[in-house]
Amino acid sequence: MKLFKIRFIKAPKIVLFSLLIFNLYQANAQTKNGSLAEPVTINIDFTDVVGSMKPIWAFWGYDEPNYTYMKDGKKLLTEISQLSPVSVYVRAHNLLVTGEGTYGLKWGSTNAYTEDKNGNPIYNWTIIDKIFDTYIERGMKPMVQIGFMPEALSIKPEPYRHNWRPGAAYNEIYTGWAYPPKDYNKWAELVYQWVIHSVKRYSKEEVESWYWELWNEPNIGYWQGTINEFLKLYDYTADAVKRALPTAKIGGPETTGPGNEDAAKYLKTFLDHVLRGKNYVTGKIGSPIDFITFHAKGNPRVVDGQVIMNMGTQLRDISSGFEIIASYPELKHLPIIIGESDPEGCAACSEADYPHNAYRNGTLYASYTAASFARKYKLADQFGVNLLGAVTWGFEFEEQPWFAGFRDMATNGVNKPVLNIFRMFGLMEGNRVKVNQNNLAYDYLDVRDKSVGGDKPDVNALAAIGENSASVMVWNYHDVNDLNVPDSPVIIDMTGIKKDKVLIQHYRVDQEFSNSFSLWKRFGSPQNPSEDQIKELEKAGQLHSYSSPEWEKTENTTITIKTTLPRQAVSLIRLTW
Repeated sequence: MKLFKIRFIKAPKIVLFSLLIFNLYQANAQTKNGSLAEPVTINIDFTDVVGSMKPIWAFWGYDEPNYTYMKDGKKLLTEISQLSPVSVYVRAHNLLVTGEGTYGLKWGSTNAYTEDKNGNPIYNWTIIDKIFDTYIERGMKPMVQIGFMPEALSIKPEPYRHNWRPGAAYNEIYTGWAYPPKDYNKWAELVYQWVIHSVKRYSKEEVESWYWELWNEPNIGYWQGTINEFLKLYDYTADAVKRALPTAKIGGPETTGPGNEDAAKYLKTFLDHVLRGKNYVTGKIGSPIDFITFHAKGNPRVVDGQVIMNMGTQLRDISSGFEIIASYPELKHLPIIIGESDPEGCAACSEADYPHNAYRNGTLYASYTAASFARKYKLADQFGVNLLGAVTWGFEFEEQPWFAGFRDMATNGVNKPVLNIFRMFGLMEGNRVKVNQNNLAYDYLDVRDKSVGGDKPDVNALAAIGENSASVMVWNYHDVNDLNVPDSPVIIDMTGIKKDKVLIQHYRVDQEFSNSFSLWKRFGSPQNPSEDQIKELEKAGQLHSYSSPEWEKTENTTITIKTTLPRQAVSLIRLTW
């Protein structure tokens, strides 16, 4: 069923009109088995501002940096850059790994640092420049991950190159690149020269807008040194960055989810060090830090052949991280970037080898993204912290089968449904406003503590007001991907619209709209689709309107919209004037 608008006018005509519309609405809400879902009413007052609609979603990351400048990588980066009104930040692993641009799953290389036979440094920025040029040409910005260890600097360089594949033990990836440097001064000089080169190539003003950060998940296998060795590496790195460009932004520690006791302890140890520890370089107290990072992941599983997400696990990680940072008054104001923020932990692990990853191709990933990002805003509000961004660790994988079940935004150049949620975010601007939902409501703390289960779906919304627009993102999410359930009738009651007439646009991601995966399955799931099929898949991968745009008059600053929302579907209602 498409979208209905109700204007509140004088009785008795309104009674007959409302009955007619609601009866039609109910008829369309019935499912195959004839059951009817309970209507959900969402009330939004666009004058009730609760915070800024920061583009926390405009951050992406991936393991394989050499995919950046390959055919499908460049295509996807272009589309990601075009969905955002602000510059998108990109974080990639392996930027200092030794190798002639070799790539593979969870691997990449740039050969930025080698040594001659006498041990003298040789710097080569060719491949890093190629990567960063690709970002800059699209108006994107690097979130520069300083890592991993070049072969010539590693205290244990052999074996160095791994050849990990899905299904293999994950710890096989931790080879020579994961070890501390044999010479911290040489490491620092490498970092210094990198920043100097970046300023020369891209300008001081441009590099000042980047975020420089050290390593990745040092509290697990990505760092094969001690915590004190990591703190030493941070001090040498931060000092080098600031010597090269005093106004550059440096941060960390990119630890794993602080909901885990050991990970929380690692994060606290790092924060204690930058505040009160003796600096390994200067001998003084404290280290430079301009932003703080940690990771937060969910934990999907398969029960009786059914994928069950666990949004609460990810939100508890986020909540714990915010709580820890908020406990440091000296640091609470700093920007926080959730350096990897995803439903689970391995983008390169395919569905075939890891069945719980079956959520990735369809609308479950899309609805999870909408519902979880809305709660990230709420958790930041609760703890009074400065959430700047949440990195989606999902890019694309070159030379892989169609819809192989990797955590990516596109497959063989065709956008997956999840990318259209970010296109929706890109249409929201201004300030967030309060949303009240009086049917089947999940408070953000409920989702954090209990996730979304049982017979109760999470039908809720995120709303924003800009100078010339208002927007409402509505989702029908559940941890269980059961699509054979009643659609949810939704009534969106919007007030505070201080314009006599507005243009209403309705966008949708569901099984029919903005969904290349559904179309691919209707084609018979081909691994060698025809040129015509590829063109159709590319079209289906874009964000589509659910109904025609319509101009509507408001009555006493109010417009009410009725629609139906299938399970795991997401709608964006956008009003402009």
